[in-house]
Amino acid sequence: MKGGSSISLYDRADIYDLRFDQRGWDIFREHYQTIFSGTDVKTVLDCSIGSGNLTLELAELGYQVIGSNLNQAMLSKCREKAEKKGLAVELFCSDFREIDQTAPGKYDCVMSTGNSLPYVSNEDVLRTLAAMDRLVNPGGYLYLDTRNWDNILAENQRYYFYRPMFHDGLRVDTIQFWEHHGDGTITFHIVFTLERDGKVLQREVFQELYHPIKRRVIEDALKKMGYQVERFAPHPVQAPFPAEQSEWYCILAKKR
Repeated sequence: MKGGSSISLYDRADIYDLRFDQRGWDIFREHYQTIFSGTDVKTVLDCSIGSGNLTLELAELGYQVIGSNLNQAMLSKCREKAEKKGLAVELFCSDFREIDQTAPGKYDCVMSTGNSLPYVSNEDVLRTLAAMDRLVNPGGYLYLDTRNWDNILAENQRYYFYRPMFHDGLRVDTIQFWEHHGDGTITFHIVFTLERDGKVLQREVFQELYHPIKRRVIEDALKKMGYQVERFAPHPVQAPFPAEQSEWYCILAKKR
């Protein structure tokens, strides 16, 4: 069955955030230090900021960060984390396909993080990139990260296992089962198991529908909009594989 009736994971920011910890925070802070080194980026808009796990590190590094998301629960969690860390971040609710109509300004870099673009059709991804472009300052950048859908499709990948996470004695295991459909979409069945002292306390099951997008489609769109890809790297950049072989990659492209 496509889609299913279960609640979206992104309506449960409390569960979603169990996949992240300080180690991840440190990794992505270093990732951004590497990716943005040598650029003159000062202002950043992430149009899919979620709960901030892949963006708030930039605020800690001194960038002016603005974030948007369509889900209010994720924005609330992001705001809570930013306040706890003493980070000044401006947040607003928006569909990223219409980000050029809702954003309060223009920026040195407009981003989409967290493999968010494939939540919509390839056609809508191109629409979103065009909307993001309209918010980029002259000589600025577009940045995105995404799963390596080329490899997923080529290998017909059906399972994905995350490393266990530990929060004050609570063990969190996450497994994804991927259901490929005839129209090219993929349903992710996501299972969280929460365990303490060898006893399962809770299980949560979610379903999310994705529209795989190939790297060529993204890069062709960037080229047509007048961008040059400056960095194509694994995500995070510290990963020990070339970007083409990585499970996840990022692209930083400069507006010419």
